[in-house]
Amino acid sequence: MSGINYLTQEGYDHLKSALDNLKTVGRQEASKAIAEAREKGDLSENAEYHAAKDAQGMLEMKINDLEKKLMNVRIIDESSIDTSQVVLLANVKLYNQKTKKELVYKIVSEAEADIKASKISASSPIGQGLLGKKVGETAEIITPAGSTFFDILEITNS
Repeated sequence: MSGINYLTQEGYDHLKSALDNLKTVGRQEASKAIAEAREKGDLSENAEYHAAKDAQGMLEMKINDLEKKLMNVRIIDESSIDTSQVVLLANVKLYNQKTKKELVYKIVSEAEADIKASKISASSPIGQGLLGKKVGETAEIITPAGSTFFDILEITNS
């Protein structure tokens, strides 16, 4: 996973907190589960022990993944966003021509994407289709279900 990860300060703080939690609480819980399973006897036939070791391996993979994401982070100041076109961290008010509804999305990095919070990844089909568009333009988003057209109504930085 090479390359730069652009994050807001909030996104960076969230990932850093998650990493710290996994390294402390997560590792302690994994060690405890392994120790408890080890006490139950023969390790070669102890399913709980093997499950605990697998869980520990998954935990270490998550820690490694978060460390890689945080290694090449560039924190972006949201107040300095250029709103003349759709860019990372811009809020975009759209009109979906198919559903006849207005939507507002914030374009964020993959690490901060959360569709429930209307934050979409710049690398998603919608994010890629919107990047570089200006107010008044129409973006064609190609999905497996076909093309959808969004009119760009407004671009803001907050």
